[in-house]
Amino acid sequence: MDHDLVILFEHPEWQKPLFSALERRGIPFGRFDLKRASFDVDAVPRARLYFNQASPSAYVRGNTRAVPLALALMRSLEIAGAKVLNGSRAFALELSKSAQGSLLEKLGVAHPASLAFNDVDAALASWHTWPALLKPEQGGSGARMYLLRSPDELPRLLSDRPDLWFPDNLLLLQEHFDVAADRGIVRMEFLGGEFLYAMRVISGGSFNLCPSEMCNPDVGDGVCEVPAAGPPARAVEFHPYPEVPAAAVETGKRIMAAGGLDVGGIEYLEASDGRLVFYDVNANSNLRGPIARAFGFDPFERVVDYLQAELALASSPRLNGVGAGRSRRRGGRAPLP
Repeated sequence: MDHDLVILFEHPEWQKPLFSALERRGIPFGRFDLKRASFDVDAVPRARLYFNQASPSAYVRGNTRAVPLALALMRSLEIAGAKVLNGSRAFALELSKSAQGSLLEKLGVAHPASLAFNDVDAALASWHTWPALLKPEQGGSGARMYLLRSPDELPRLLSDRPDLWFPDNLLLLQEHFDVAADRGIVRMEFLGGEFLYAMRVISGGSFNLCPSEMCNPDVGDGVCEVPAAGPPARAVEFHPYPEVPAAAVETGKRIMAAGGLDVGGIEYLEASDGRLVFYDVNANSNLRGPIARAFGFDPFERVVDYLQAELALASSPRLNGVGAGRSRRRGGRAPLP
């Protein structure tokens, strides 16, 4: 693809609002579908700017291979000198709940205690706080999350559901917090490191709090491949939250900067002792149109504004000469987008 801007993606439905906004503005762009793809590791990137929209939850849609290809592609692009928004560093952080916990600890941000494990006996020998949440190391859309009330439930569940180890054979036990049902959790969205909007998310008993309108619409049933652990009490609700504390926003900015995220969503809960406990970092942020419009703007138009500004700052790999001689002499190779 010979474009100044290329979007790396795996879920075509999630990208439609962004694609439409780019088309309305007349901005040419390439689409690189990560589900079934290849790239020449020696080729020079042709685009000035790449925007990663890959999701850790690709495996629940049968697209497990998209994640390692996305990470490898972004690393190759970055080594070759290309500018990648939400690049390999941000994506690697999103793929690892344990790394997110370590980052929050380093920043001095309140977060749940967590134990990463690949063996049930090792986990039970080290973890003694129940109830606890069972989470995947590579998360996404609440998939494979369970609330365990006692230690006996862990070996029983994993014996009945060995597929829960998939795809990376690493799980977490995480400290559970009771939150007020009518307050839920708070998700803040950031663009270019700056605060965009916040919303309260009332779970209704679901772990899948994906803000995509396709997965959790305001009206009607959603279409989502993430299997539910059980029927939720009611549909997930999303509400604008203009009163988000300034301290929470500043903490979110610190997390974004330290994690190398250009665009993302940061989630926290309000503990019974008044602490704001941060627990999730999302590099692939499905912006929710109705929430942003309640604040007076279209979120995808803001993303396009940001991409245009980044394009103006990005140098052209086609002019930097890195590796160009080698790639021009070779024929029949899969081109890098």
